[in-house]
Amino acid sequence: MKLAVVGSMNMDMTVTAERIPSKGETLLGNSIRYIPGGKGANQAVAMARLGAEVEMFGCVGDDENGRRLVRNLEKEGIKTGNISVLKDTPTGIAMITVGENDNTIIVVPGANGKVDRDYAERIKEKLEAYDMVIMQQEIPLDTVHHIVNFCSEKGIPVVLNPAPAAVVPMEIIEKVTYLTPNEHEAALIFGDGASTEELLKKYPDKLVITQGSKGVSAALPSGEIVNIPARPAKVVDTTGAGDTLNGAFCVKAAEGAGLKEALVYANTAASLSTEKFGAQGGMPYAKEVDKELGI
Repeated sequence: MKLAVVGSMNMDMTVTAERIPSKGETLLGNSIRYIPGGKGANQAVAMARLGAEVEMFGCVGDDENGRRLVRNLEKEGIKTGNISVLKDTPTGIAMITVGENDNTIIVVPGANGKVDRDYAERIKEKLEAYDMVIMQQEIPLDTVHHIVNFCSEKGIPVVLNPAPAAVVPMEIIEKVTYLTPNEHEAALIFGDGASTEELLKKYPDKLVITQGSKGVSAALPSGEIVNIPARPAKVVDTTGAGDTLNGAFCVKAAEGAGLKEALVYANTAASLSTEKFGAQGGMPYAKEVDKELGI
């Protein structure tokens, strides 16, 4: 299957420490690494490793970080011909602190902020060649909504991972094929008045809510709630687990797998990804997920 990602590319500056510092506190770190990342690029890599044909759409700066990010995508077999290289804008950066099996992230968008409506207009017809379009919210929301509307008009399935958290208009929710927030993002989008179960029943076969160590939940077309518990893992780094889950889910959904099958596969891939360091470093290949599932 052919999948298109319109999204962000960042260089991740990842610091490890014994724990995440409290407000106003200074800690000595154990190490620092510079690792290719960004939600868009992460999900593209996750999908490519699981056997999909993937193209990445977005912007980087004309700098060493940007060149390294593009080379990394190409190394993973991802098409990069429509990535714009910008002269006067730096490549996006994510500052990540890892400690106590958890992480905090601050993103400086840089060139990702230039994935604007003009860029969307230049690439939108190319999206018609793909079986599914995947987006996140590390690029301007106006661009996300513009492409969702275009894909809806053309009948192209769209998966929106609404991260970082931001309000998603109801008309956009109606037009996407799947919406995949975590619990915090779901509360921002829908308000905290409804329970997870109530939300899932309201949007069967559309809303997929990830819940970290508690797994992932959705409602089947029949309205039955499916809760897939997290696979026990020897956690090294949780960075990128959500991106792995989203990427793996999209691969199976595009293949035509049932919702429950896709969620089991995605949950397993996400768990495996936490057993190695780095957002992309731990992302499993199809054979690893198949082995874990006994396929």
